[in-house]
Amino acid sequence: MDNRPIGVFDSGLGGLTAVKQLIDVMPHESIVYFGDTGRVPYGNKGRDTIIRYTRDDISFLLNHNIKIIIAACGTASSVALPHLEDFGVKVIGVLEPACRAAVSRSKNHRIGVIGTLGTVKSGKYAQIINSISPEAKVFSAACPMFVPLVENGYAEGDVARIIAADYLTPLKEAGVDTLILGCTHYPLLEGVIGDIMGKDVELISSGREAACYAKALLTEADMLTGSTEPGEHEFYVSDSAENFAELGGIFLGQDIELCVHQTEI
Repeated sequence: MDNRPIGVFDSGLGGLTAVKQLIDVMPHESIVYFGDTGRVPYGNKGRDTIIRYTRDDISFLLNHNIKIIIAACGTASSVALPHLEDFGVKVIGVLEPACRAAVSRSKNHRIGVIGTLGTVKSGKYAQIINSISPEAKVFSAACPMFVPLVENGYAEGDVARIIAADYLTPLKEAGVDTLILGCTHYPLLEGVIGDIMGKDVELISSGREAACYAKALLTEADMLTGSTEPGEHEFYVSDSAENFAELGGIFLGQDIELCVHQTEI
């Protein structure tokens, strides 16, 4: 048994989709979350900057006695993690769990991937998918406006729908039957994305799959908490705690105002 908390980081609010799933599948685990809201988004930054930011995020979480870290950021997972040193704690990204889920659920071997510009340019999703299933055809689209929409509270409505239709129409026309939401911000747009893609396209949440993968790893290593009480969660951000608490509380369905702290990074 291991009562240390799980660490999660993201460039901003989107990683809360992974937190929500972690709470669902492991309700007794405590979580320390870091959202780099002062430097969001990561997706349009250069490779070296993304690597530096990711290293900063991991180092911050390690100061909180973490037992495992989830990089709940598609850009950090695809661009930075392959180039980082061993931190002495297991650090998992969101790519491989989502790829394995998409391959197992696709019926026509036509898989779509949406992500930030950095994620799509890295080609990592296609690389992993084809290593698992060489016959799969991968269709990718960068959606750079999705993160700003979510971070500014515009995940629903006409603006989101118009932008999403522009990004997603080529993937729909390509006939994908499975779509990986390759950024943990994107499930907050799931209603809009689902309406545009249609009911026959299964949406794969990278945050959800990462949470399930983390549970499997902790279970195998006998590192689940021994507590039977609900986990305690702390949230740290590099910009306004108030703004994050308001949007994050709505999404998580609970008041997190007293648990959100602004910090230097």
